[in-house]
Formats: sequence, C-alpha cells, structure tokens
Amino acid sequence: MLQVSLLIALLLLSIAIAGCMYRVLKGPSMADRITALDTIGVNLIAIIAVLSMMMDTQAYLEVMLLVGILAFLGTVAFAKYIERGVVIEHEDEDRDDRDDPVDR
Repeated sequence: MLQVSLLIALLLLSIAIAGCMYRVLKGPSMADRITALDTIGVNLIAIIAVLSMMMDTQAYLEVMLLVGILAFLGTVAFAKYIERGVVIEHEDEDRDDRDDPVDR
C-alpha cells in the first residue's frame, strides 16, 4: 500500500514539474518564470525524498540538501538580476557611479 502511495506521489510531482516547465517557457513575466523555477527545485527535492523512501535508503539526503541550496542560490541570483540588471556587481563599476570628491 505504501509503494502504491509513493508511486502516485511521484506521478503527481512529475505532473507538477511539467506544469512548472510550461510556466517557465510561456510565463507572462520574469517573476512568474523565477517562481516556477523555484517550484521545480522544491518538487525535485520532494521527488528525491519519495525515491529515498521507496528504496529505503538515506543515501540521497545529501543530494536533497544540495538541490535545495542550488535552487535557493538560483532564485536569489534571478531576483537580483530582475532588480538590478546584473548578478555580480564589480567594485570598479560601483566606484565610477559615485561622485567622490577625492576622484576630482
């Protein structure tokens, strides 16, 4: 009974990822796409957890942590890109933008 429930959970999570992939490709705005990518990351973690339960092993717990960290970093990078237009800011560019009396 548990195996059937886990298979149904895998099926539903796979359908959720497919729906999120549609939103990533056809999303009306960049924020919708970022939210869909973050949701895909959460669903991947859930799929790995279900597979770990099906195989009765704890070997995939580190993989779940890694996927979670990468999904978080990706979401933060995309959000920063939307906000500022760049992901990594260079100090030289910031210095040129300021009006320091020392530079005059």
